Amino acid sequence: MKVLVYSDDAGTREKVRLAIGRRPAADVPEVEIVECATQPAVIRYLDAGDVDLAILDGEAAPAGGMGIARQAKDEVHNCPPILLIIARRDDRWLANWSRADDVVSQPLDPMAVAEAVADLLRRRLPVS
Repeated sequence: MKVLVYSDDAGTREKVRLAIGRRPAADVPEVEIVECATQPAVIRYLDAGDVDLAILDGEAAPAGGMGIARQAKDEVHNCPPILLIIARRDDRWLANWSRADDVVSQPLDPMAVAEAVADLLRRRLPVS
């Protein structure tokens, strides 16, 4: 499964990548992580349709993950689930506006990130 990680901060992308590992849970397949640092790159990947989950940094600049999430949910056919990284728990209302499927807050808890990723990836697995 392919997971896109967007942030303009390489340190944030690394923390997410390390939290997910090769397999965020035993019952989901191994993941391939694609890192993006710009909005155009995110949109290209989402438009291509081969991303199973997008993790977007709400504090990224100049394009924040919340705006990208809203745009993707409005414009990308069969948009994958979106996990939004927020700076403060009080930003959940903005995450709701962006139509993100789930949120994790800074500082990132690796266990919470892996659990959220696994939950969202399960939605993309074929029903057996």
